[in-house]
Amino acid sequence: MAATELGQALRRWRDRVAPDAAGLPSGGHRRAAGLRREELALLAGISVDYVTRLEQGRAVNPSVQVVEALARALRLSGDERTYLFGLAGQVPPGPDVVPAFITPSVQRLLDRLVDTPVAVSDAAMTLLVTNPMYAALLGDPSVLRGLERNGVWRNFTRMPSRVRHTPEEWAAFETGMVAELRATAARYPADRHIPLLVRELRSRSERFADLWDAGVVGRLTASRKTIEHPQVGTLTLDCDLLRVDEGDLHILVYSAEPGTEDAEKLRLISVLGTQSLV
Repeated sequence: MAATELGQALRRWRDRVAPDAAGLPSGGHRRAAGLRREELALLAGISVDYVTRLEQGRAVNPSVQVVEALARALRLSGDERTYLFGLAGQVPPGPDVVPAFITPSVQRLLDRLVDTPVAVSDAAMTLLVTNPMYAALLGDPSVLRGLERNGVWRNFTRMPSRVRHTPEEWAAFETGMVAELRATAARYPADRHIPLLVRELRSRSERFADLWDAGVVGRLTASRKTIEHPQVGTLTLDCDLLRVDEGDLHILVYSAEPGTEDAEKLRLISVLGTQSLV
């Protein structure tokens, strides 16, 4: 049955992903070279119990969101992703829905930028994947669930952040996010998640509602970001937003000018990782 085939495929793909390739520690005793169930669950943002039930054929028809998250965590190719959707009894999202598939070339880029904080988001600014340096700089994003993974939601609901803005920077950033989201909504009219996000934000943020009703349209631009890190203090970095046409992905890259105090602080953060000095 399909559930059994689904479970076998998940186990096979899990076994071939090296933990260090997925940004996870590879030390300790391991019976196999691939990901443990709890590691796949962490990367996909689902429970270990659900991964176990999927692999054992006790859970069937996972949602489109879960299938997409599993495809990213398992680093599937385009054909493998399509196959996974079929095993799960789902249809891959069409061209009028915000894509959430990370291409192998983008994944390779992420793998190579090990000393640079990098995050990949979809066109609606929902966080898809980050590297360990991003977590070390800005905090571990694996704890974020649901709407919390969306950058517009986090900023307009004032979730805790290490980024610091002047009032002028904050106003421009808010306007840019709303403009970007409106343009994305126009490109993907069949996407069900954007209207939900907009509806929830309108009920939670008067500022968002005002900007949305004003009809601002455009693109979020790159800027310099001032970050208050709990161990190394304040540092100001260039924040470049790279757009990938294939998949309509956003790659956020933080960097410092070589030889500066900010560059030295960023290097120290790479050594500290997500550990606490307390």
